[in-house]
Amino acid sequence: MSTIAVFLDRDGTICRDVHYMSRPEQLEILPGVPEGIKLLNKLGLKVIVITNQSGIARGYFTEEDLKRIHERMLDELSKRGARIDAIYYCPHHPNDGCNCRKPKIGLIEKAEKDFNLELNKCFIVGDRMLDVETGRNAGCTSILVPSSETENGIKADYVVSTMYKAAKLIEMILKRRLANKIANIKFNASQY
Repeated sequence: MSTIAVFLDRDGTICRDVHYMSRPEQLEILPGVPEGIKLLNKLGLKVIVITNQSGIARGYFTEEDLKRIHERMLDELSKRGARIDAIYYCPHHPNDGCNCRKPKIGLIEKAEKDFNLELNKCFIVGDRMLDVETGRNAGCTSILVPSSETENGIKADYVVSTMYKAAKLIEMILKRRLANKIANIKFNASQY
């Protein structure tokens, strides 16, 4: 059976965007994020972080530094009852031409295999055009949570003001999908 996931951008979506964050103490979880992730966990969804981290290729920080930052993020969220199921990151420079740097979907494809995901039922939540494009490229529903880094004119499937509101929206969409599925079953059964 396939699984539904919510892909979350890290910087500007889960935590305050610090350009080229290189130390765990720079990490600051944004308001509404733990509550939103907790709701997604309660709904039985996989919560997967996908993030571009070109600071590694640029020499600003190491993969070990990134690991410590992610450990702190997971710990901070766990203390508030929220769980991240996986973190996928692209360490490459934007000019490297890799297939994992958003808006390409290499990170999502890896998660798809690892978690047996049905991408057209999945969601992506982020604060930038890159996140919306990634969702579009993968066939996921995109939800924009604007930050100070959000570009003008982004056409996401949905726009909400906080991560918690994104989680509530996802809950509503899933309920609507279920209601439609039940209605189709009843309609088909009435034909006999």
